[in-house]
Amino acid sequence: MILEVRAVPPFYKNGFVVACERTREAVIIDPGDEVGDLIGAVRDLDVQVQHILLTHAHVDHVTGVGAAMEAFAAPVWLHRDDLSLYEQVERQAALFGFKARQPPPVDRFYDGTPLSFGDYSVQVHHTPGHCPGGVCLQIERPASRPSHLFVGDTLFAGGIGRTDFPGSDYAVLMQSITQVLLPLGDDAIVHPGHGPDTTIGRERGTNPFVLEYLSGNPR
Repeated sequence: MILEVRAVPPFYKNGFVVACERTREAVIIDPGDEVGDLIGAVRDLDVQVQHILLTHAHVDHVTGVGAAMEAFAAPVWLHRDDLSLYEQVERQAALFGFKARQPPPVDRFYDGTPLSFGDYSVQVHHTPGHCPGGVCLQIERPASRPSHLFVGDTLFAGGIGRTDFPGSDYAVLMQSITQVLLPLGDDAIVHPGHGPDTTIGRERGTNPFVLEYLSGNPR
């Protein structure tokens, strides 16, 4: 797998280019303010973007969607439960004190059907809690391990996504983590929306929020 990650201020949100090393087909995940760097990576790698995949529709994860579409003419995918957030990107930005261009309309909604690029499959898991339409994108080659999990803001190295936003819910988030993400296997590599990579095994054994929830004494 070819994997490039970029992050820039003010949010230092991770955006990704993931590509098949054999076919050079690729996807872009969560293009935000770092979209120029992602576009540059695509050109440097000489890969062809097939899909623009969004883990959720918070403003820092979607400000680069328009530029990515203009550069690659690839369809934009989102979970339908986050459509209202996506349609209010300008309002979201105003709440943080800055301006953002409303991204172009979503082309397709995840429906449980796996996507593909080159030799890789993308299984989409609904993981609400941080927001209603959050998803985990599980990317792997058939019969090959480990999986790569692009989890947006659901799970971080040593932390979890915020649950103080409209539409967020701590109990729902913890259910997504413990009932959807943890069963994907301890060797699965987790690529969060912010911060460094981790693994499911590491978070199962050390993440204080996960340990507290699994102990039966959630916050």
